[in-house]
This record gives sequence, structure tokens and C-alpha cells, in this order.
Amino acid sequence: MHQLAPQHAGEFGKTMRVLVIEDDRETAQFLQRSLKENGHMADVAGDGETGLALAREGGWDVLIVDRMLPRLDGLSLISTLRAEGARTPVLILSALGEVDDRVRGLRAGGDDYLTKPYAYTELLARIEALARRPTPEEQVTRYAVGDLTLDRLSHKVARAGQAIILQPREFRLLEYLMRNAGQVVTRTMLLQNVWDYYFDPQTNVIDVHISRLRGKIDKGFAKPLLHTVRGSGYMIRDGAD
Repeated sequence: MHQLAPQHAGEFGKTMRVLVIEDDRETAQFLQRSLKENGHMADVAGDGETGLALAREGGWDVLIVDRMLPRLDGLSLISTLRAEGARTPVLILSALGEVDDRVRGLRAGGDDYLTKPYAYTELLARIEALARRPTPEEQVTRYAVGDLTLDRLSHKVARAGQAIILQPREFRLLEYLMRNAGQVVTRTMLLQNVWDYYFDPQTNVIDVHISRLRGKIDKGFAKPLLHTVRGSGYMIRDGAD
């Protein structure tokens, strides 16, 4: 059963327009009612084809998509939207909660994955977090830390004007570190956001890639930028230890 929704608006401070694509009528009505009680607008589609048609109309802040839907399953719906260029954040709901199930959902284009049964307060917090994410027009395309620069569009990296050649995974790792410059990035964060692992593979894959990346962006330069924070993770910043 779902946790009862609070009877007041949350701290998000913005009215969201949410499309709930869910074939279980009781669940759909619960979500629609609860979202409205929290000051948001919510519409419901009871099958995948109807949900896809409504989603294509645009104007939604978040889509909540059940994975098992009649007429068109949730993952196919999401994949179709992504192929058509839609970037609306998607929260997948599913009773399928194994790691492989979650990975398939995220790789199909979902932005978050919540396993049934769930607490409504958690669902609300997750969709609010998704709605806070910058739109593609607002996303940063260039990062700089000290004399190190990374361009997401051209996939070029340079330090002090000197080009640095990175492998795709190294580029993704550096991009994530630079996006969180000055903050500790844990191993769990790297596994989830760089490798799409929602479990610990019990390998030294992170250590190997950090070592390679450090060798490319710091070796030969007077000041290191990539730092190990013992017992916590890693940090990229402009400054000495």
C-alpha cells in the first residue's frame, strides 16, 4: 500500500504539471489526488498508447511511467519519446526491482526508478528533484577548473592550452568530477553516474581509471587538480593539498 499523502504543499515551491501513465486505476487515482493535494497539476493515462500521445503534446514537468502497461509497455514508450527528442524527466514505477531491471529502465531513457511498493513522500521528493534539473537549454556545455577545460559538445579537453586525449569513459569520469568541482565525489556516486552500476562490482575499475586520468591531466604540470580524499572519495579542485 502507498503511504498517505500529506495534506499540504511541500517545500518545492513550484507547481508541477505531471502526467501519470499507470494502468492500475486505484494507484493512478491515488497519485493524481495526492499530487493535486500538494499543489500540483496531474493528468492520468491508463495505457501506453494513450500515455505516449499525451506525452507528445509536451508541457509536462515530469512523467511518471509504470513499466508494465497495456497496448505499449513503459520502456518502449520511454524509448520512443527519447528517439523523438523528448527530454521530459521520467520516473519509472515498477514491481520489478532487480538490478538488471533498474539498469534496463535507466538505459531505456528513464531518469529515475522507484520500486513498488513505495512511500508517496519518497515519490514526491524524487519527482521534485527531477523537475529541478536544468533543461537542455540551461545545461552547461563547458567546464573549467584552474587551467583545465572540458567542452561537452566538441569532446575536447585541454590543460594550459595543451590538448589532452581521453577515452570515452575517462571523458565521462572527468566531466562528472568537473561538474562537481570542489565537492567530494564518492565511489558509489561514480559507479552510478559514470558506470551506470547500481551495485558494487567488487573490482578496482574506479582506481584504474582515476590513475589513468590523473596521469593525463596532472602529470607534467606543477599543480595537481585531482585529489584523493582518504576514506571518502575524490575531488577535483584548483588548489594544493
